[in-house]
Amino acid sequence: MLTYRSITEMVDTADKNRQSISKLVLSDQSTAMETPESEILSRMKENLNVMRRSAEKGMEPGLRSVSGLSGGDGLKANMYAARGEAIGGSFCARATAIALAIQEYNAAMGKIVAAPTAGSSGILPAGVITMMEQRGTSEDAAIMALVTAGAIGMVIANEASVSGAQGGCQAECGSAAAMTAGALVELNGGTNAMVAHAAAIALQNLMGLVCDPVAGLVEVPCILRNGGSIAIAINSADLALAGVESVIPVDEVILAMNEVGNALPESLRETSQGGLAATPTGQAIYKKIFGNT
Repeated sequence: MLTYRSITEMVDTADKNRQSISKLVLSDQSTAMETPESEILSRMKENLNVMRRSAEKGMEPGLRSVSGLSGGDGLKANMYAARGEAIGGSFCARATAIALAIQEYNAAMGKIVAAPTAGSSGILPAGVITMMEQRGTSEDAAIMALVTAGAIGMVIANEASVSGAQGGCQAECGSAAAMTAGALVELNGGTNAMVAHAAAIALQNLMGLVCDPVAGLVEVPCILRNGGSIAIAINSADLALAGVESVIPVDEVILAMNEVGNALPESLRETSQGGLAATPTGQAIYKKIFGNT
């Protein structure tokens, strides 16, 4: 598989060839993997179908995680979105509901697509699915947007990290928000440069976010962070489409994120020794689930 180490290089190459990032990456991957483009797109379609199903299943009444900590919030958020009263508008409200629902389905041991991780799996599907529902985005376009998102995620994984244990939640939800923001820009007709700026804006807005799962479970605050991160992704895409540019180039933002992640203390990198996990309520939840071990 061809690996990318620079989003700027992807943008420059795609612009030179007068094509989108998704078309560039699809062609490159097809050549590197000696696999027809149609087969790669077929796999992406399977991923999209899993995303859509996990969103639906995550909103089923009565859904609860094994721990009992989560379930039902995606449904609540979706009912609120349907009332048309959301402060942030129907698009953001529906996307937030989807992000929560997928994460709750993940916590209930449902099948999801790691995008790029299980703990951040609600963000990218929320953006793409809502585009299909509310903006009439075709399935083919949605699949190509997943290719663009995957390329952004590949660069982040190669140059930094997408692991909460290594880089904090900025590496998970931050990376997912960057991937989603870039995908949304492409779906809304933005330039390749705008895709890069959107990713940079999203990532810098989540830089420094710690990983502090209560009781060591990917539920609190992970689920709500997916809901918040999709809002940041949408806003970042809008800013880029408006012509706002990130002062710091996207590849430098990625490297800075990596440095910040390395500087985080162990207690804030998925060990549940600090942050929300160390609060009195967080400790009480741990004891309730696992006893005094």
